[in-house]
Amino acid sequence: MTRRDAALLAGLLAALALVGLLRPLLPIDETRYASVAWEMWARGDFLVPHRNGEAYHHKPPLLFWLIHAGWWLFGVNEWWPRLISPLFAAGTLALTAWLARALWPERPAVARMAPYLLLACLLYTYFATALMFDAMLAFFVALGLVGIVRAWQGARTGFVLLALGLGGALYAKGPVALVHLLPAALLAPWWMRERRPTWRNWYLGVLAAVLGGAGLILAWAIPAAAAGGPEYARAIFWGQSAGRMAQSFAHRAPWWFYFAWLPVMLAPWLLWPRWWKGLRGPMRSETGTRLALVVMLAAFVFFTVISGKRWHYLLPEFPLFALLVARALDGTRGGRWSLLVPALMLAAAGAGAVAAAPRLAARLGGLDDASALIWGGAGALLAAVALLARRADDAVSEVRRTTVASVAAFCALALAFDVAMREPYDVAIVAARLSEHQREGRPVAFEGEYHGQWHLSGRLREPLVEVPRGQAMQWLASHPQGRVVVVYRKADELPAGAHIELSRRYRGAWLAIVGAP
Repeated sequence: MTRRDAALLAGLLAALALVGLLRPLLPIDETRYASVAWEMWARGDFLVPHRNGEAYHHKPPLLFWLIHAGWWLFGVNEWWPRLISPLFAAGTLALTAWLARALWPERPAVARMAPYLLLACLLYTYFATALMFDAMLAFFVALGLVGIVRAWQGARTGFVLLALGLGGALYAKGPVALVHLLPAALLAPWWMRERRPTWRNWYLGVLAAVLGGAGLILAWAIPAAAAGGPEYARAIFWGQSAGRMAQSFAHRAPWWFYFAWLPVMLAPWLLWPRWWKGLRGPMRSETGTRLALVVMLAAFVFFTVISGKRWHYLLPEFPLFALLVARALDGTRGGRWSLLVPALMLAAAGAGAVAAAPRLAARLGGLDDASALIWGGAGALLAAVALLARRADDAVSEVRRTTVASVAAFCALALAFDVAMREPYDVAIVAARLSEHQREGRPVAFEGEYHGQWHLSGRLREPLVEVPRGQAMQWLASHPQGRVVVVYRKADELPAGAHIELSRRYRGAWLAIVGAP
C-alpha cells in the first residue's frame, strides 16, 4: 500500500466516521450497548455489565471498557463511543494489507486493492461506523489470521499473535470467535502449499494459542461469574452460545438467509463479473486462495446451519473476501464498460431512495423532510455517473474509483435518511423528559421489555419498571405520580383514559409518555 493509498483510505474512513457522528445513536442495538456502558459507569461496577438494573450476560465487556476509557479521558459523551468502530476498522484495513503482502509478496497490487475492496463492501461500510461489536471482532479475527500466517512462515511470535487475536475476539463477542479462527488453524494441511511445518509442533502451538486466548477471557469471566451469581455464570459460560446454536431466541432465520442477502452484503463487488473471470488459472491452488476459502466456507456453513442469523455475523470473513477478489483482479485489464455493474448498483440504490420516500413516509407516519431522500438519491446517481465518466488505467485504478464512488454514495444516502427520518430514531427528547421525571422523584415505567434506549441520552440513574403489555393503567393506579412509556401502532392501543403527556413517532410506530387521568 502506497502513502497515497493510505491517505485516501484514511480520508474515506474519516468521512464515514463524520457521517456517523452526525446521526443519533440508533435504537435498539446502539442505544442498548451505550446504556450498558453508562450503567456500569454510573454504578461504578466495571466487572459485571448491567442493563436496566439487571446483569447483562449477552455480550462480553470489551466494548464497554473501551467506552469507559474514552469517558475517563474526555468525560461522558455520545461522540466517543461512535469512534471506536472506525478506529478498529482502520486497523482491519491495515491488517488486510499485511495479509496480502505476506500471502502474495510477488504481487504488490493485491495489497493495494484489498483494503479498498474491503472498505467499499456495503455491510462493512455500515458497520465501520456502527456502535456494535462487529468491527472490533473483525479486527481481532484479522489479527489472529496474521498470527497464523506468521506461524506458517516460521515466526516465533505467530502463535502469540494468534492467542492475542483469539483472546481479543472472545472479549469482543464471545465463543463465536472460535468459528472464525479455528478452521484456519486446524485445516492447515489443506491450505499450506509453499512450505509446511512439523505438524506435531504446529498443533501444539495452536493448542497453546487456544489456551492462551481462553486464559485471557477467563481472567474476566471467572471473577465476573462469582460476582454476578449462578444465573449470570450459567449464561456467560453456556446459555448464550448453546441457545443461539440450537434454537435462536432472538434472530431465527431460514437456512437460505445468507444465500439471499450476500449480493447486498457484498455489494458492489459480488455481482461484478470483472473479478470472476480472474478466478481461472493457477490462483486456485495458491496458499492465500485456499486459506481464504477455508475461513469463508467454514463460517458460511456454520452460520447457515445454526438457527440464529444476522447480516453482520459474517463480517469477520470480509477481509478474506477482499483478498480473494484482489488476487483475482491482479494482472487483468478491463474494457471501457468494465465498471458498468458497480455503477448500475449505485444508480439502483439512488433510484431506490427516491422511490422509497412515499412508502417510508406512510410506514413511519410521515417524514421530517422527504426531499432529503431525493437529494441523497441524486448524490448516489451522480456517483454512478462519475464512475463511468472515463476509463480506468488498470485494476487498481478501477477498484480505487469504485470505492470512492461507493463511499460517496453511502455518505449521501446516510445523510439523507438521517435528515428524513431523524424524529423516529432520535431518543434525545424522550430521554430528557424521563430524566426530568426521575429528578423530580417520579417513578417511570415502560410497557413491555425495555432495552435501555434512553438511559445514556438522559443520564438516567434509576431503572425503568417493566410493565406487562396492557397493564399500564393498573400500574398508574398504584403509582399516580408515575409515568409510563408506551409504544403503539394504532391509537386504540393506548391505555384507555390515560393522560398523554408527550407523543412522538418512534421507529416504525408511535411512542407516548402517559400518566394517570
